[in-house]
This record gives sequence, C-alpha cells and structure tokens, in this order.
Amino acid sequence: MTTRLQQLNHWLSETINTNDYQLEPASGDASFRRYFRLKHNNETFIVMDAPPEQENCIPFIDIAERLLAVNINVPRIIEKDLQQGFLLLSDLGDKQYLDALTEESVDGPGVNNLYQAAMRELVLMQQQTDTNNIPAYDDKLLLQEMELFRHWLLQEHIGLDLTVETQTMLDEVFKFLANEALSQPRVFVHRDYHSRNLMINGMGGANPGVLDFQDAVEGPFTYDLVSLLKDCYVKWPAQQVRDWANNFFAEITKEYPDIDATQFMRWFDLMGVQRYLKASGIFARLYHRDGKTGYLADIPRTLSYIVDLHDQYPELQDLVELIQDQVMTSIEEVNKSCVP
Repeated sequence: MTTRLQQLNHWLSETINTNDYQLEPASGDASFRRYFRLKHNNETFIVMDAPPEQENCIPFIDIAERLLAVNINVPRIIEKDLQQGFLLLSDLGDKQYLDALTEESVDGPGVNNLYQAAMRELVLMQQQTDTNNIPAYDDKLLLQEMELFRHWLLQEHIGLDLTVETQTMLDEVFKFLANEALSQPRVFVHRDYHSRNLMINGMGGANPGVLDFQDAVEGPFTYDLVSLLKDCYVKWPAQQVRDWANNFFAEITKEYPDIDATQFMRWFDLMGVQRYLKASGIFARLYHRDGKTGYLADIPRTLSYIVDLHDQYPELQDLVELIQDQVMTSIEEVNKSCVP
C-alpha cells in the first residue's frame, strides 16, 4: 500500500469512525485525481483523492455548491480535508452515459431519451447557475487550448516539421475560431459535458448525474452542447446531431430573440472545431507527458468532426487539408508505435 493510500485510509477511518469498510477503485480521469468507491453499512460513497500539489479542490467545491443550488444532479460533499486533498462525496452510480449509448442504436428510444434529459439539464445549468466570479472563457484561454493541437498533436505526436506557411495558417484559424466563440452569448459552461461525465440516474429520475465540473467558466453558449452532441467518445449521424441541436435551440430561442437558427448552427459547428483541436492535443499530451495511452484511439474520431465540415466553411479549408493529408493518413501507425 502506497503512503498516499495509507493517508487516505487513515482519514477515512477517522471520518466515518470505523475501519469496517471496503475501498475499491471507481475511476480515474485525465488529471492527477483518483476516485474510489467506499462501501460501508450497505451504502456507497465516492472518495476523491486530489493531491494538493497537483490539484485544487476549492473550484470543485465552489462549482458543486452553485449547481446544487439550482438542483443539478451533482455529488454532495459530505466531508472534506483540503489540506490533504480528500473529499467524501455522495455516489451517483457506476453507469456512464457512454455505457448505455454504445449498447443501443441511435434509432432506439433510450438514446434519444438520454440526450433529451442531458439537454434539459444543460438548459437549466445555463439559465440558472450563478456565474459570479467564475473564470471567463476569454481569448487567452481559447488560444492556449488550441495551441495544444499544434504542439502536442502535430509536433510531438505526429512529428511534423511545420513550415512558416502552416504556422501562419494555424495562427489565423485559431484567431478566427476564438473570435467566433467570443461573439456568442455568455453562460455557465461546464467545459467537459459529455458521455463519460454524465451518469445514468440510478434513482429512477430522468436528470443525469453530472461530474467533472470543476473547470467551469463563463463562456460561449454552444460549447457544452457541441461537447455533448459531437462527443469525442461516441459519434452519431450528422443529421441526428443537427436535429438534436435544433431542438435545443428551440428550447432557448426565447432568451435570444436576435439570433436565428442559421447563426446558432454556425456557432455550434465552429465552437466544435475549437474544442476538437484542444481535445486532440490533450489526448496526445496524456500519452507523451503522462504516459496514458487510453485516449489515443479517440483522436481520429475527435478530428473527424473537423473534417466533416470541409465543404461548409471556407475559413477551415486549409486546416481540414492539413488534418486529412498529414494527420489522418499517419495517426493509426503512430498510435500503434506508442507503448504504455
């Protein structure tokens, strides 16, 4: 047993006043946090282990309280030790949306029901969550995220020697995408609202459990929707995605009388490009910096959402050609060479 795990067990035994419990891994994520499921007296809880030198629990607690205040189904914080980086949380279950989505076809009623529930939760989150004093999704952050694509995916992972012309093209596309994002109405943004962070409600309710919200910001109103519908981990037919997106817009359109469906879909598509540049770079970084190979297989799917827009937005033509000609053609072989 590691020293860190010994510290965690000591804290738990003092917190719940017994050593009579079971602790088993629940999940990890793309950070230094770890999660355990605690079983005690026929009840289950989640324990977050967030080493203070690498993770800050305060944003998690702050955002959880904001979301609970508007009845979003997030974990309740039962006990906390910020000095050691331990949290005891309520358990939202062990079945991710992704588990159910991969078991059914898009035509099945279960899939549509799950997405409708997630979109209803998103409307509530956007319209009622307090955004006072949370970070802004500003130009600097948007551009920093897209730089992950250039550095970690193109240069470190694929090994491209980028020409001055290509560097300039990327600079221009990144600025274009940031400007489009900043022109949108601003709302609460979860920032990672997708099938691995949504849990099937085991209590019989329709509203999903929502996880991994600690990096929330105030930003573009299409961000979480495109994250949900153009998911890095499961892909649906383009027409189905557009139908869902249009249904969402119909729910919120009264809040935005000066925005029509065409403008909304343009923002939706272009916001997705920004997200998938970031996500593909993060997946590559997780391997090269952190030794995690599990996300490499998701890179082609993630980038396919950008390629799908090849004939819709002239501003993206050079970026799409770069991805098609220099990334998609080699990514499979590059990934095969990566050793855990």
